[in-house]
Amino acid sequence: MPETLETTSLSLYQRVTLVDNCLLIVNSILGLSILFLFLFSPYLIFNNASAAVYAESYWSNGAPMTTARSEITSAVLDNKIYVIGGFENGRSTVSAVDVYDPIANKWTTVAPLPQPLDHTAASAASFDGKLYVVGGGYLDRDNISDKLYIYNPDYNNWTQGANLPGARGAMTANFVNGILYVVGGVDNQKTLDSLLAYDPTTDAWSEKSPMPTTAREHLTSAVVYGKLYVMGGRANGMSANVDTNEVYDPKTDKWTVLEPMPSKRGGLASAVVNGSIYVLGGEQPSGTFDNNEKYDTANNKWTVESPMPTARHGLAAASIGDEIYVIGGGPRPGGSAVSLNEIFHAGGK
Repeated sequence: MPETLETTSLSLYQRVTLVDNCLLIVNSILGLSILFLFLFSPYLIFNNASAAVYAESYWSNGAPMTTARSEITSAVLDNKIYVIGGFENGRSTVSAVDVYDPIANKWTTVAPLPQPLDHTAASAASFDGKLYVVGGGYLDRDNISDKLYIYNPDYNNWTQGANLPGARGAMTANFVNGILYVVGGVDNQKTLDSLLAYDPTTDAWSEKSPMPTTAREHLTSAVVYGKLYVMGGRANGMSANVDTNEVYDPKTDKWTVLEPMPSKRGGLASAVVNGSIYVLGGEQPSGTFDNNEKYDTANNKWTVESPMPTARHGLAAASIGDEIYVIGGGPRPGGSAVSLNEIFHAGGK
C-alpha cells in the first residue's frame, strides 16, 4: 500500500506539472499572437484599404491640345496619339495634325492633311506603321470627300490611296487583320448603312454586308479580338440618336445585334481597354453628354463608369495601356470646341 500511495502521488505531481507546462505554452502563444496583431495589424489594414482604393478608376488631366478643335478623329501609332483635322474657331475646317506623347505629356505638330477635313475617320495599320484617313465633311453635302490619305511617319508626308467608291463623312473606320473597314456615315443625299473594305496590299475597295439594323452617322467603332463593334450614332441629325450595338465578323461577313447601349447617343467616341469598350460623350439638341459606358464584349453586358469631367461631342478617344485619352470636342451642341485632354485611368492607380 505505501508503494501504491507513493506511485499515485508521483503520478498526480507529474500531471499537475504537465498541465502547468501546457498552460505556459498556450499563454506564450497567445501573447505572441497578440503582440503580432498589435505590431502588424495597422500595416495589414492599411494595405487592404490601399488595394481597394487603388483598384478604382479615376480621371486626371493631360497637357491640352495647342488649339481648341471639335469634330476631330484620332489614331494611335507607335504609342502616340494623332489628332486629325476638325473644326477650329466655330466651324472653320482645318488640316492640322497634332501628335500627343503620353510619356512626355507634350504635343508636337506634323505635316498637315493635303486638304482641310472635318468629320473624317482614321485608323492606324500595325502591319505597315502608317496612318490612314478616309472621307470627311458633313455640313456641306456637296463637298464631302471621297479621298483616302496615307501618312508615313518615317518621312512625315502624305500620299493618296484609291478613292472611296462614293464620297462620305461622319462615318467610322478601323483596321481588322490588315483590312480597313469604313462603316456608315452620310453621302450628299442620305444616311448610309454600308460597310466598305480597303486592302492596302492591292489598293482596292470592296463592299461587304451592310449594317443590319439601321443606317447611322456620327457613330463609333472599336476592334476586340478580330471583330468590329459598331455603336451608337444617329439616323438623321442629333434628334434621332440611337442606342444600337452591333458586331461584324470579317471571317463570315456577318453581323450580330448585341445588347443596346444604356443611352442613345451620337457624336461620340470609343476606346478599348482589356477587351472592354468604353463609349464616351455625345450630343443631343438640349446639350452634350458626359456619359462613360463600358461594354463587356465577353458577357454582352454594359456598365456605367465614372462620367467625363467635361461633357462634349465630336471628341477623340484613344487608349494606350489602361489609360483612355479623351481629347478635344465641343462642350455645346453644334460648333463649339475645347482643347481639353482628360485621361481616364480604367485600371486605377
